[in-house]
Amino acid sequence: MQVKDKIVIVTGAGSGIGAATAKHFAKHKAKVVVSDIKEEKAQKIVDEINAAGGEAKVITANVSKFEEMEALIKKTVADFGRLDVMVNNAGIGPKTMAKTGDYALEDWDSVIAVNQTGVFYGMKLALQQMKEQGHGNIVNVASLAGLKASVNNLSYSASKFAVVGMTKSAALEYATKNIRINAVCPGYTESALLDRLLSARPDMDDLLKSVIPMKRYGQAAEVAEAIVWLASDSTQFITGQTITLDGGTSL
Repeated sequence: MQVKDKIVIVTGAGSGIGAATAKHFAKHKAKVVVSDIKEEKAQKIVDEINAAGGEAKVITANVSKFEEMEALIKKTVADFGRLDVMVNNAGIGPKTMAKTGDYALEDWDSVIAVNQTGVFYGMKLALQQMKEQGHGNIVNVASLAGLKASVNNLSYSASKFAVVGMTKSAALEYATKNIRINAVCPGYTESALLDRLLSARPDMDDLLKSVIPMKRYGQAAEVAEAIVWLASDSTQFITGQTITLDGGTSL
């Protein structure tokens, strides 16, 4: 994996796919900024990376706050001189699953703010820096719910469809600028979001696995592998793509 010495930001890196991605970049000798809204969780990941011989540091940020994202990019560039890779991973789900007519306004506002607007902020700011320095790579974390309908989950589905669309639009805009932009679309992956979904009803585990041809959930490390691959120099002719990691669910 050709990411050695690349300067990488991973948002939402305090747990789940973000944490696995930060560790995987560090394993391949990238220098990683572990960003999360919760400093304690981010620091734990940084300590694990540094203890294993990698190089990482914490810069906290709430992705739904433009000024905090702006500070994240500026601090990274001030410390390392450039930004090679931006991984827009931070995401949340609704507190309550409900049909569209019954959907809570609070859930709509909060999920869109993080999952959609947060990715826009990350892309906008990273692209400004990457255009100035003459190169860059962005990987956005979307979802299978951004490719196929997801019932009782309107804000999450809407936000992830938006991430796919933003990825493709921006990739087209910057294709001649030595900047690549791609997305990963995980299916049901072991995470806090999946745990919340499984707790919705007793038979949910059997129900979900019944639609996954591989009959298991994805692992965060498997998604991380794809993210690092897309960010590496091994994929220089790939841009504007969505890589689906769902154990065959979309089939």
